[in-house]
Amino acid sequence: MTIRATDRIVPVSVNRIEIEAEVPFETLRAAFEAEVPPVDEAGFQQLVADGAEWRRFVQAASGSGIHSFVTFWQSHPSAIMRVGGSDAPSASYLIGDYATAARMFRHDPGVMLYTPLRVELHVNRRGLTVLTVDQPSSQLVSLGKNKIAQTGYELDRMLGDLLEELGLPRPPALRR
Repeated sequence: MTIRATDRIVPVSVNRIEIEAEVPFETLRAAFEAEVPPVDEAGFQQLVADGAEWRRFVQAASGSGIHSFVTFWQSHPSAIMRVGGSDAPSASYLIGDYATAARMFRHDPGVMLYTPLRVELHVNRRGLTVLTVDQPSSQLVSLGKNKIAQTGYELDRMLGDLLEELGLPRPPALRR
């Protein structure tokens, strides 16, 4: 089967934020997972089945912190990577906020490439725990729509709020 299609290449410059913390990996991981709770997927499916209004989804999706992020997915690949020859602890997460994503989605569904946000924790060779995340606005501005870019800056602020809730410094790039 051949599908008629066109393609384009869109260069994207992304700011990756790396924070090295003098804290044990498990301590930061536990704090992160407590601060960004898992989304209640069963609850969401029930809201869809009930034909709930959007405000009920927003209420159900908001995390408890000032940042309102929830975890949509997580992976702890350390055991598998150990078999591959590395003992570095690692954890990856997709976090986000449905209400913020929905405000962008109506302008371009392609925002879902960058939302939810991917956050990664690991221990580096110096023994420090590293939290890594791409700056949301640096990705979202590539879509070329002002309303999406503005919401990207809002996500920057929310991400900075999360970092401060974890006791980490807010990088200058997240101070808008």
